[in-house]
Amino acid sequence: MTRKIMLLGSGELGKEFVIAAQRLGQTVVACDKYPGAPAMQVADACEVFDMLDGDALEAAVAKHRPDIIVPEIEAIRTERLYDIERQGVQVVPSARAVNFTMNRKAIRDLAAKELGLKTARYFYAKSYDELCSAAARIGFPCVVKPLMSSSGKGQSVVKGPEELEHAWNYGCEGSRGDIRELIVEEFIAFDSEITLLTVTQKNGPTLFCPPIGHVQKGGDYRESFQSPQIAPEHLAEAQRMAAAVTEALTGAGIWGVEFFLSHENGVYFSELSPRPHDTGMVTLAGTQNLNEFELHLRAVLGLPIPAITFERMGASAVILSEKAIAGTPRYEGVGDALAAGPQTDIRIFGKPSARVGRRMGVVVSYAPLGSDLDALRERTKAAAAKVKVLE
Repeated sequence: MTRKIMLLGSGELGKEFVIAAQRLGQTVVACDKYPGAPAMQVADACEVFDMLDGDALEAAVAKHRPDIIVPEIEAIRTERLYDIERQGVQVVPSARAVNFTMNRKAIRDLAAKELGLKTARYFYAKSYDELCSAAARIGFPCVVKPLMSSSGKGQSVVKGPEELEHAWNYGCEGSRGDIRELIVEEFIAFDSEITLLTVTQKNGPTLFCPPIGHVQKGGDYRESFQSPQIAPEHLAEAQRMAAAVTEALTGAGIWGVEFFLSHENGVYFSELSPRPHDTGMVTLAGTQNLNEFELHLRAVLGLPIPAITFERMGASAVILSEKAIAGTPRYEGVGDALAAGPQTDIRIFGKPSARVGRRMGVVVSYAPLGSDLDALRERTKAAAAKVKVLE
């Protein structure tokens, strides 16, 4: 059962995945474009290279000869993974899934046009003039995003024509890779948004974690909580959509499938990540019998997952840097945060530097099922606010 896993992207999500893999005796090579990335600190070996360089990617694969490749980020020369997969290397969830989901155009067209899932109305823009035309057709407010980005980079809500030039420039600056094209979406007046962690297996049924509510700012996750109150019919529809899109993309692993929920208009498919999701860090609070990283690993290795059980309510809140720090950051207030009680814990990611607004850690808390969710969320956010990132 020992496999060599190559991890493409070595941030905080990758670090937790490596920890899960090490606990089951796997060997992991962690790759990223900068040294000292979080997952590198716990992996067996590491490689530093730009994963948008296809030749460098193939050279790393030839050097280490992994059994499995697990992408963690978007900025990868994903089309090379088709050839690597044909050589007998397992790509997670599959080369098809990674190529589709790393590009909003491919995944949105698959969901809306091929599978008929309900999404926000949308158009694409390869130039500023096309952006203006698309926004006029959609109406204001509208949402403008790069086709390839993460953590809300390059995303903006445009309230009127006078904001379009900024949205174009900001979207292009926030785009990863060499794609210079944006997607313009209808602004959905949703009541809440959720992540539905969906597990596809090699030899078993598709499973769903209890839904995770989350709050974003500028398209980037700030807090998450499990389990929010969701109408049963909305949950059933979200599960149907998640099963349809993951089946179409093929492969085994965990997927972060995002939805908008509207009491009036129902469920809208939003986005999809073919890997552990940042909002799913709440599962580190022990909300489930297996956290999202353990589930991902089991699915990747083809190990059985008899069931996913909801054990207790949980909440997470991020720790952000308020300043740019070139050297190794220090942390103040960790003890004060932990004093919130025995049901509160902290993960410091170990990033070797910081920039303004960079996610540097997370606080996770739990409470018995049936507890006051609002109180749990407030306790978690208050604890996170006590931790400061210093030079």
